[in-house]
Amino acid sequence: MKIYSYIILMAVTTYLIRMLPLTLFQKPIKSRFINSFLYYVPYTCLTVMTIPAIFYSTGSPISAVIGFFVAVALGLRGKSLPVVAAAACAAVFIAERLI
Repeated sequence: MKIYSYIILMAVTTYLIRMLPLTLFQKPIKSRFINSFLYYVPYTCLTVMTIPAIFYSTGSPISAVIGFFVAVALGLRGKSLPVVAAAACAAVFIAERLI
């Protein structure tokens, strides 16, 4: 019976998180600060979840840093996501073999 109360509590919590903004903010948000803050929240969350995974997913932090810098360099040059991912994986693979 205890598990059902946990499931119901999590369902209510999830519902409230999604429902409250829709009911509280009926009018468009006019504040530039809040709009820009809400615009960057998904990018921030993705970065916070991805960066630790990058540095702890390899056998050596050195190879992780090499792969990270290869990915950043290619990303800044405007390469596509598959090219960046493949090059970073190849850089990590080569670095792991050399270490």
